[in-house]
Amino acid sequence: MEKIILETEYAVISHDVSLKLGKIVWKRKTSVEEYKHSFITLFDFAKNNTTYFFLSDIRNQSVVSPEGRKWFETDLLPKAIKMGLKKAVSISDDNVFKKYYLNILIKSSKKFGLPLKLFSNEEDAIKWFKE
Repeated sequence: MEKIILETEYAVISHDVSLKLGKIVWKRKTSVEEYKHSFITLFDFAKNNTTYFFLSDIRNQSVVSPEGRKWFETDLLPKAIKMGLKKAVSISDDNVFKKYYLNILIKSSKKFGLPLKLFSNEEDAIKWFKE
């Protein structure tokens, strides 16, 4: 059962208790503050709610700033893994700029031993989480 944690003009942040899944569906390009706020909101919720999986649907999100990406890699990602994150997914289209951003995140997640995969739809991502 999916519970909406927060809905803003730039993202919907939710958690599915049965799947132990935290999810952010981006609605538009975000500022660094909006980007960080979304992840921090989900992270704070996950502290008290078991979350092994994370899904970020970036199909409507523009390219993330280098500052936002660096913060995700060096601050949030290690904390999330330490808290128990086991797998992560990005749902994306074939945008070249997004692929560049995602390839950087994939390399970063490998340093921490976190499987991060790209999918074009949520159904396939959920199947992978259940494997």
